[in-house]
Amino acid sequence: MIIDTTYILPLGGIAIPCDLLKAIAERKTKVKIDFSDLKLSLISIFELQAKASKLGISPKNVLRAIDVIFRAFNVIPFYDSNIVEKAHELHKAIPDYIDSIILATAIHLREDLVTEDNILRSMRSYVEEKYGIRMLSYHEITA
Repeated sequence: MIIDTTYILPLGGIAIPCDLLKAIAERKTKVKIDFSDLKLSLISIFELQAKASKLGISPKNVLRAIDVIFRAFNVIPFYDSNIVEKAHELHKAIPDYIDSIILATAIHLREDLVTEDNILRSMRSYVEEKYGIRMLSYHEITA
């Protein structure tokens, strides 16, 4: 399962209303999910850093979060040629290139994507039909 950047923000001290990692830790998901099941694009770490900088969160907190991410999750490089090609194709329909990379990662790995992004979720039927992967939200997988 690929997780969007939103879900790693709490690791850097950025509060969100849909804390998927907390729900997993507290076993409040509809299906059993282990942290070892989660993957994310390396680009999400860049997004975490950028958002933390914008919010004035200390680099020390960000570095701690990055350390946890690399120890707990499978981080997928965004520069894999298949991901680059698919992201370029998807960018025609998705204005944010970083979101294109995240979706391309899920497609390339044939993994479901958990996201709160409305633009990505608007493509849900198309992605499920064309690529056979599901796009889920926090509320769809938590109890």
